[in-house]
Amino acid sequence: MKPEMKLGILAHTYGKLPAAELARKVAEEGFTSVQLALLKAIGDIDCSPGKLSPGLANHLGETFQREGVRIAVLGCYIDPVHPDKDIRRAEINRFKEHLRLARDFGCGMVATETGSIRTYAESHPSDYEEHGWSVLRETVTELAEEAEKWGVKLAMEPVASHTLNSLEHVRRLIEEVPSPTIGLLFDACNLLNEERLPSQDDLMKDAFETLADRMVLIHAKDLDFGDGGHFAGSGRPRLDRPVGEGLLNKELLYRLLKEHKPHIDISLEGVTADQAKRSAAELRRLYAQA
Repeated sequence: MKPEMKLGILAHTYGKLPAAELARKVAEEGFTSVQLALLKAIGDIDCSPGKLSPGLANHLGETFQREGVRIAVLGCYIDPVHPDKDIRRAEINRFKEHLRLARDFGCGMVATETGSIRTYAESHPSDYEEHGWSVLRETVTELAEEAEKWGVKLAMEPVASHTLNSLEHVRRLIEEVPSPTIGLLFDACNLLNEERLPSQDDLMKDAFETLADRMVLIHAKDLDFGDGGHFAGSGRPRLDRPVGEGLLNKELLYRLLKEHKPHIDISLEGVTADQAKRSAAELRRLYAQA
């Protein structure tokens, strides 16, 4: 049996809409799952901290299910290394609320990135990277303990300019926080900068050969470099592009996906609402040919 591509999209690609309207839109566009960031996507229900409940989660899960759409992951993108302890505590508490209720939404993971690698560059100039790492480790340890209570995965997304910025850092985090809840949200584009681009094939092979067992979700997009993009730690800023319109070795990525992680959830990213359908068609073509 050929692997079936489970293709979803970031729900807020379509803006902040009433839940029923958003679910219909996602289904009409041909997607079968979403990455749902409540505060960015749900326009008719107050989903701010403290307002969530099992009933609210069930309601939203059922709203999407009626349209044949599954909530694959909750997006709760906090800054786990924020230098203000009060703000960081509020962010941790918000993430924990998502962990407690993820199963009520019908999903088993909550995703986040890890904050800028330069967060402590001014306050700890001689060792800012290591200090930021120690804060991240402390935060992730606390979140992993909470995740274990509820049987939910932490979908950690490394980015080239963030505290968790390489596959080596992912392996280090798994070693230093030995919890089975820690999963890898793999976005090849986010791990690439201009310096790493020539070795992108080795990076992707390394990811699937050594960390496939930890992969819980894939982000699909493409990339280029130029003014106005995301700072990627080296060279020109990274620009997100629709699938097939950039420098990523798509053929290799989807071949590795089919070989190592058949049926893993893939979430389309880096597109506008107008680009989503076309980009999804290109992704399906590439995946089928891989």
